[in-house]
Amino acid sequence: MSEQTAVPPTHFLDKLLIETELVTRILSNFIHDELTRVGFKRAVLGLSGGIDSALSCYLAAKALGPENVLVVRMPYKTSSAASLADAGLIIEDLGLPNETLDITTIVDPLFAATPSISAHRKGNIMARARMMILYDRSMSFNGLVIGTSNKTEMLLGYGTIFGDLAHAANPIGDLYKTQVRQLSRAIGIPDPVITKPPSADLIPGQSDEDDFGFSYETADQILYLLIDERYTPAEVIAEGFSPTIVAKVQKMVQRNQYKRMMPLIPKIS
Repeated sequence: MSEQTAVPPTHFLDKLLIETELVTRILSNFIHDELTRVGFKRAVLGLSGGIDSALSCYLAAKALGPENVLVVRMPYKTSSAASLADAGLIIEDLGLPNETLDITTIVDPLFAATPSISAHRKGNIMARARMMILYDRSMSFNGLVIGTSNKTEMLLGYGTIFGDLAHAANPIGDLYKTQVRQLSRAIGIPDPVITKPPSADLIPGQSDEDDFGFSYETADQILYLLIDERYTPAEVIAEGFSPTIVAKVQKMVQRNQYKRMMPLIPKIS
């Protein structure tokens, strides 16, 4: 069996199991405390229909009350209709104030002005257009923007700086994707949202794991060993993981460190 077709280990997934009731209480208290200590009682979220934004939404509703959580669906003309419907399941389940704003007419003029623009650049523009809308609604709703990026995405740099990585507080930023799934099941998120393939829904047919070239389960175990347990890459490989994938994960973590930092300012005073 070749390195690319070999089945990666799964025994470290048990190390990622969390106490869901305790974590739910910690994260909902985090949202409540971080917002109220700076004078806010409301939150604004972009609701994509995916599991990450759904979990942040449920935690915010638990922390602040559903009536104090504005969710905004922001499809593009090629966005999946199923994603819009899945977001609707969450809105209906929690009884949330909500808006649906199509971003097509916002971003298409810029696309048209740049004929050679790549799909990756288009995706970044859409992500930043959505965050522009959320911060505008943050002012009108008098609520802070809540983040929806998990730990796996943030470590791998799978997000747009000043786009989906922008927020005032991010309750799920220390949860690996497999932990997001576990907590989502425990908290009662609708099953279609949990079981569908993860996608940024920026490009038709796109999926996170196709972009990575490996599964979230594999990424989470490697990241857990490298980051939490401080294994060397050689030690991770010795546990049975593909040397190619371990090297790719390590490189993604290193080269995307700038996305996890505040802008650098040189000290001269």
